[in-house]
Amino acid sequence: MSQTTAFIVDTLVHATPLMITGLAVAIAFRAGIWNIGADGQFIAGATAAAWIGVSAPATIGWLALPLALVAGAIAGGIWAAIAAWLRSRFAVLEVISTIMLNFIATYGASYLVRGPLQEPTHVFPQTSSIVAGAHMPILISDTRLHWGFILGLLLSVLTWYAMKYSATGFRIRASGMNPFAARNAGLINVPRVTSGAFIVSGAIAGIAGGVEVCGVTFALYENISPGYGYTAIAVALLAGLNPLGVIGTGILFGALETAAGTMQRNAGIPATTASVIEAVVILGVIGIAQFRSRCSVSAT
Repeated sequence: MSQTTAFIVDTLVHATPLMITGLAVAIAFRAGIWNIGADGQFIAGATAAAWIGVSAPATIGWLALPLALVAGAIAGGIWAAIAAWLRSRFAVLEVISTIMLNFIATYGASYLVRGPLQEPTHVFPQTSSIVAGAHMPILISDTRLHWGFILGLLLSVLTWYAMKYSATGFRIRASGMNPFAARNAGLINVPRVTSGAFIVSGAIAGIAGGVEVCGVTFALYENISPGYGYTAIAVALLAGLNPLGVIGTGILFGALETAAGTMQRNAGIPATTASVIEAVVILGVIGIAQFRSRCSVSAT
């Protein structure tokens, strides 16, 4: 395999969790929900998928994969539902609750891989390997690129279509843009719509966690997420909260992550340089948007 091909493959592998979690964040933000908890929902989904993958009998074969992904979606949705309930019942700001839930998910997964779910030798902080039937099929032979990337593309396209052409998508967009007008003029049950979008957002982040376990790690590790849920916020914002745009920005950030590792190995440049570049890109996009906004106001 050439270096160029290897770089492209690694980019798409890195882009897959960023694309799916970025989509999750974009849905929540479109509904006016500041879901900062995609990282915790990712970990919850990864934990559930790993538990299914480890405990599933080998006799069920390929059924283990959809079961693991569904379990990841359910776990991520439940993790988001906790914050949604706190928001609707006690008016707890979702920014605070989701950040706290991120810590709970991180340390909860650490406890599980060092306790009840730890591999039999009790040497490594991880679970046993998932059964072969729960492995994500490889998209291109002799590479690490798996069908999770295609799943991310399909989710992005379906979400874009639903947001643009369905009544549910209209309610989500209306609730996010102006909840008061949506409630009074549009007769939309805003709390119900936003809570539903919150839970769907968490479910998609949970799928991302399941895809990572079934397609890349094949086990639940301590600190399985290097901050995918936080980078996903940048992915979603840079895409303008457009589900199709998330595909491009996810690949962009995947390329930055891949290049960072390559530069550190070959040139000794710290991998954290990628984070600096990501921040500069985001600030540049925000600055350009503000400049255009002021120019349009001045023109009127």
